[in-house]
Amino acid sequence: MKILVVLANYGTLNDVYLHRVLEEYRKMPYDVDIAVLSNVPKTLGPDIEVVLTLPPKNPYAFPFAHKKILAERMPHYDLFIYSEDDTLYTQRNIEAFLRATEVLPEDEIAGFLNTEADAKDNLHFCNVNFCYHWDPGSVKTRGEYTFAYFTNEHSASYMLTRRHLRQAIESGGFLVGPHEGRYQLRESAATDPYTQCGFKKMICLSHLDDFLIRHLPGVKFASRPFAARTEFQRQIDALLEIEKNGRPRGLLFEPETRALHSKWSKDYYEKVRDDIISLLPANVQSVLSIGCGWGAREGSLVKKGLRVVGVPMDSVIAACAEAKGVEIVYGNFETARAKLANNRFDCVLLSHVLHLVADPRKVLSTFVELLSEGGIVIAIVPNFAQVTTLWRRLRRQPAYKDLGDYGKTGVHLTTPGIIRKWFQHCGLAVGKTVCRIPQRGQLAHWVSLGLADPLLAEELIVVGRRP
Repeated sequence: MKILVVLANYGTLNDVYLHRVLEEYRKMPYDVDIAVLSNVPKTLGPDIEVVLTLPPKNPYAFPFAHKKILAERMPHYDLFIYSEDDTLYTQRNIEAFLRATEVLPEDEIAGFLNTEADAKDNLHFCNVNFCYHWDPGSVKTRGEYTFAYFTNEHSASYMLTRRHLRQAIESGGFLVGPHEGRYQLRESAATDPYTQCGFKKMICLSHLDDFLIRHLPGVKFASRPFAARTEFQRQIDALLEIEKNGRPRGLLFEPETRALHSKWSKDYYEKVRDDIISLLPANVQSVLSIGCGWGAREGSLVKKGLRVVGVPMDSVIAACAEAKGVEIVYGNFETARAKLANNRFDCVLLSHVLHLVADPRKVLSTFVELLSEGGIVIAIVPNFAQVTTLWRRLRRQPAYKDLGDYGKTGVHLTTPGIIRKWFQHCGLAVGKTVCRIPQRGQLAHWVSLGLADPLLAEELIVVGRRP
């Protein structure tokens, strides 16, 4: 089997990792040719081709140069690998890819998850962050393999057979100039086969370790507890059990916006925040969390002795919240509300939900009915009245130009005035509004004595009370 590997190596900072990657390919029992894209001359050995590429104005566009090399040499190789210079593939990965390819349909490609190892060799998953999640409805078994789709397609690399590469080129979406959209420039270069060429990247759950590749620096993701192997494995186990235990396959709502780089999307891995928890009155004994993610915030309330019920984003991420003591109620907004009909809660929490759902007032009113007398609603939303946001909308910057059109962006505008109207429509008396000011706005906050906060805040935390 003949393999062509193209590695993107900008500058010299990652050369120590590049040599480790080259060493791994040299050990493989295949006919492997390696081309290294570089913006500076390098001597890497007689078996390594260094392709000097003029640095673009934006260095993050540099990796796009690999596509031309793959296309020109397509007839001469059986397998093609593109990766950044610090991403390590092994012989085990290649063999697993070839076996999985035999059972997948033509429009699906076996993909890999990027991992890092900490000082104790514990694995952490680089792909796990922000709005990215498993699609519960994508689970499928083909022969001895079970696959599912993870919405973060970026793993700083990809692997294609000659058939895959030919289809990608013929689609018209492969040989394109540097661009960005769902992902930023560098990420787009490594995800175009999926975002531009009609392929779907499927992760093999049943043989997961065969489809893990290593990000060699190993320092970036170990600080994210939700990316740890022990935490992520709960989601894998839930996916593998989906057909057996009848877990729902749908999403509560679409968490990812259609704005540039998925800006304002729902974060599945929200942190515990004292500024939110401190808004709970001392007499609160029960909390209903709508749009519950991995459950760290909800779990911290469970530890305080509160009863916490979550309506999760999906039945996969729910496994993480369940492990933290959160009671889970499955279903869409209406069915979850029906299941909770005989319950009353002292607080309903909607964290980054209202600006993303199709009918925010309806969702709000649906769950306000479950409030106990004097109960509160806490809604966390982006502040689209922020002066920098208004300025970017005025200048029609790509991520901002369609704001206000939910059909195009998947985002409702949320401002202090709009949230107040939504709350009043549902019979809530608006209480405290906390303006979360970014670091760059702190000086203006102090100079204005807080009067400019509604124009400075990037996020609003609004408390409404049921009379």
